[in-house]
Amino acid sequence: MSEALVVGSVALDSVETPHGNVSEVLGGSASYGCVSASYFAPVKMVAVVGEDFPSEHVGAFEGRGIDTSGLKSESGQTFRWSGYYLREMGGAHTNTTALNVFENFRPTLDESQRNAPFVFLANIQPGLQLSVLDQLTAPKAVLLDTMNFWIEGSKKELTKVIERVNILLLNEEEARQYMETPNLIEAGLALQELGPQTVVIKKGEHGSLLFQRDRVMSVPAFPLRELKDPTGAGDTFAGGLVGYLARLNSFTDEDVRKAVVVGTAMASFVVEDFSLRRTLAIRPGEIHQRVDRVLEMMRAPVLDQETLAGRNLAATIS
Repeated sequence: MSEALVVGSVALDSVETPHGNVSEVLGGSASYGCVSASYFAPVKMVAVVGEDFPSEHVGAFEGRGIDTSGLKSESGQTFRWSGYYLREMGGAHTNTTALNVFENFRPTLDESQRNAPFVFLANIQPGLQLSVLDQLTAPKAVLLDTMNFWIEGSKKELTKVIERVNILLLNEEEARQYMETPNLIEAGLALQELGPQTVVIKKGEHGSLLFQRDRVMSVPAFPLRELKDPTGAGDTFAGGLVGYLARLNSFTDEDVRKAVVVGTAMASFVVEDFSLRRTLAIRPGEIHQRVDRVLEMMRAPVLDQETLAGRNLAATIS
């Protein structure tokens, strides 16, 4: 087993969905990523909060064994975001964003953080992601997440980051926007040509598309009867992915495929409640059960080769 480093934001979120609303709950990409990864490997967090950040949230991180020595407390207020989801729950609509201390966040890694073998660069300004890459010693794998805001305003800088990472994570709208094509297959293959060995296009309730050197693979989402709050699902997915790779202490294409299934299972927990309530309450055995269910959904019957070669294939399948 190895360890993972997560660099991103810690925030206080206010969220409204068709299933209710919450005010100033724990949020932020580093929060979701670290808690998810902590189920598989030791995790170090690099982020910033204000002097108003509740101590019980730090306790929640440390209760999961997360190293919070890189969680800096600065004078001022913690990053805040408020938003809402409509009935289809397809994407967040922002009401307000107050960067506060996060506006001047400049991640500086100590020696142990620089030597981290598995790294998740969560959604922050691409220039800051580049500065983290420059500080890393020799990581085995670096995962990158981003958002449409950086694609619109910092595409050149973002491209420099993409060229240097091993795994790129985007949602389907971001992939189309970056490559300027409506075709996700075309977008995924073109993104791979920029440098990442693996590109994962997240499709929300429809799972994800995985692009590697020798294959394109579709991974279904875990089926849920009720979805309360999608906030943090992508970061939870990424945290499960990087945490599982750190647990394996390996980075082969097969390892990544396994890790994507694990990340899929982890994302299914966080959306069942607001904030990190459900993720922090995962019981022993639940992750294994959901991974098995996703794998079961991916299996297909083996078709007889002689039947495939025959003339009545359609009748045989029906």
